[in-house]
Formats: sequence, C-alpha cells, structure tokens
Amino acid sequence: MTARWTIMQATAAAPGGGGIAGWASDLMATLGAPGAGIIVALENVFPPIPSEVILPLAGFAAGRGEFSVLSAIAWTTGGSVVGAVALYLVGMLAPEHRVRQALSKIPMVHLEDVQRAEGWFDRHGRWAVFLGRMVPGIRSLVSLPAGARRMPWWEFGLLTALGSLIWNSVFVYGGYALGSRWYLVERYSGVFQVVVLVLLAALVAFMLFKRYRRHRRKVKAMNAPTELIERPDR
Repeated sequence: MTARWTIMQATAAAPGGGGIAGWASDLMATLGAPGAGIIVALENVFPPIPSEVILPLAGFAAGRGEFSVLSAIAWTTGGSVVGAVALYLVGMLAPEHRVRQALSKIPMVHLEDVQRAEGWFDRHGRWAVFLGRMVPGIRSLVSLPAGARRMPWWEFGLLTALGSLIWNSVFVYGGYALGSRWYLVERYSGVFQVVVLVLLAALVAFMLFKRYRRHRRKVKAMNAPTELIERPDR
C-alpha cells in the first residue's frame, strides 16, 4: 500500500474527512511539501481554509514518508509569509473601503473580524503581527492594517516568519506524532491560543511596567535638588 493511499484513507476516516481536508491531502500527495506551502499561502489570503486542519495533515503526510518534517515546516512557513505579504500589499495599496467590500463577499469573514484585527494592531503594534500569527481570526487579517499603517516591510516579514514558524511547527509536529489521528490536533488549538493570549497579556504588562519605571526615574531626576558648583575665587 503506498503512502499516498494511506494518507487518503486517514483523511477519509477523519471527522469531516472530505472537503478541504480531502483536497489538501490530494494536493500534498501530488506536489509534496510545496503543495502544503501553496495551501497555507491560500489559507492566509482566504481565511475560511483552516490551518488547524492543513498543518497536522502535513505532519501526518511527513510521517508517512511523503516528505520530511523539516520540509513541511519550511514550506508551510514560506507559504504563510507569501500569503501575509500579499495581504500586506493589499492593505498598503488598496483603498480601505474597497478592501472591506471585497472581504464582505468572502464566506465566513465578517466586518467585525476586520475591525477586531485593526483594533488588535492599533493596540499592540508590531507584537500584533508576531503573536497574531498564532491567533485564529487575527492571523490573516492583521496583515491588512500592518500594510495600511505602513509598518516597515522587513519588520513585518521577519515577525510574520517567526510567528508562523512557531505556530506551524507545533501543529505539524502534532500531526506527525499522532499519525492517523492527526485530526485530534485541531481540538487542542484553543489551548495553544489561550497560551498565546496569556503571553501577550504578560508582555503588555511587562512593557507597561518598564514604561512606568522609566517615568518614575525621570520624575525623580527632575525633582532632585540641583547642586551648586562654586568656582573658587582667584
């Protein structure tokens, strides 16, 4: 029995094994790891494609010998960056009302999702791009305000790559470890999301604490008595 046939069987046996999962397994079996990268790039541009399904499936395919785990992570991370940069350019070049009109026509994408991503970016800046890669609903759409607010392209690309590398590695390795039960990884995606949000809260608290200490030092310096230096009489 070929690895390709085993992947198709495992996909069919998974809950909701047809549809997107079936199409993704077909593409990965045909193109290998680049197929996983293409799907993830599309997932970034077309949010209804769930990476929580695609990434564990890529890990399972790697476990069956279709390609290596490292190539799965490399190609999916590359796909994440390509898809994110595409939306970044849309946010930078297209009028905001046109972007909203286009997004409103995509199934399962609502105006509230766009506003949430914009608010996330406005509150957290560059950290929204890094940690947002690990939060469903924010992951794709945060690229739009990053482009619209003219975030430096190199910084956007770097933080997108780092955040995507973490997210993709966890889910690819999860699918690799679980084998034919790869679909169970999706059930624990919420736990990982909570960890990310707690990390974000801790990071914001740390930054506020540092800013507060810096402000206190400035106030102390301003209120400190000035020393008078007397010149010796000649």
